[in-house]
Amino acid sequence: MGRNLYILAATLGFLALVSVGLSFTNVAQQPGSPGDVALWRTTAIGLLCLALIVALAGIFSSLFEQAERRATEDRAEKRRRPRS
Repeated sequence: MGRNLYILAATLGFLALVSVGLSFTNVAQQPGSPGDVALWRTTAIGLLCLALIVALAGIFSSLFEQAERRATEDRAEKRRRPRS
């Protein structure tokens, strides 16, 4: 699950970079395109914040998966080890 969240965060980060790039281009003069620079920059900030939150969720997911795996391995090792 953590890997999927990392991929989602990277995609959102890329889209944020595209939005920032569009805010600096002449897309505002093209007919039919949203030309408000503030809108593109606000979208970029929103996507970047969302990407950071998703990346943090991916980090926590990986952390808890690793802790659970190690706890399971420790329990299995305690069962196999003979008591003295």
